[in-house]
Amino acid sequence: MNRNKLTRRDFIKKSSVGLAGITFLPVINFKEKLNKNIKGDKMVYEWKFNPRPYTDEEAKSLLKDVISPETSDWHYNTHHKGYVTFLNNIEKELESADRSKANGNYSHIGELKRRLTWNHGGTVLHDIYWEVLGGDGDISKGPEIKAAIEKEFGSFENWKADFKAAAISAKLSGWGVLVYDMLYSGRLLNILVDEHHYGAIWGGIPLIPCDVFEHAYYHKDGPGRAKYIDNFLNNLHWGRINDRFVKFVK
Repeated sequence: MNRNKLTRRDFIKKSSVGLAGITFLPVINFKEKLNKNIKGDKMVYEWKFNPRPYTDEEAKSLLKDVISPETSDWHYNTHHKGYVTFLNNIEKELESADRSKANGNYSHIGELKRRLTWNHGGTVLHDIYWEVLGGDGDISKGPEIKAAIEKEFGSFENWKADFKAAAISAKLSGWGVLVYDMLYSGRLLNILVDEHHYGAIWGGIPLIPCDVFEHAYYHKDGPGRAKYIDNFLNNLHWGRINDRFVKFVK
């Protein structure tokens, strides 16, 4: 035993103030600091259903040339919200999932991880989809992103033609997305993403995602995907797109 070591008990006995002189540090509220719910010794993240930059009633008017008023409501409040709901359901199931049974054929933990990716992609892309809509399509209101597009694609019209081709080429469930390739080339790229994740680029910052799942446009335009994409481009809010570009790229 180290006789030179002062134990906590000895310290308290020898202290002139004893217990009354001990100051206890406040407990850190990690639930607020990390936006997580604490359950026993486990911490579960709560995924949030983010608001749009306009009300549901405003959406019916602002987006009417792109999607039907009914679609503007259920696409956000039912479909989009569903991804967030299932993210939280998956998060809860991951608490008790048996990691020891993971394998490359089938396992519960594997499916949870797979569907986490699916619902995460659906949530993020929808968040930005609503953010970029509701404008008049005037790219002059986004000077920084306009200059970047013209530098990369030669002209705004060239960019639109390439973006439309990417969006049309996605499967019957997918997206056309303008991304900033942050981790590799530093370029603006128009990519097509089948479903929510096949074809996505690691480190690609989504700037303009166009939802081309059939549910996005069939209620208004039927199978007219090209018409829907044209209307989407004409409804872009380049001011908010520019803000996003400056925030994540500049």
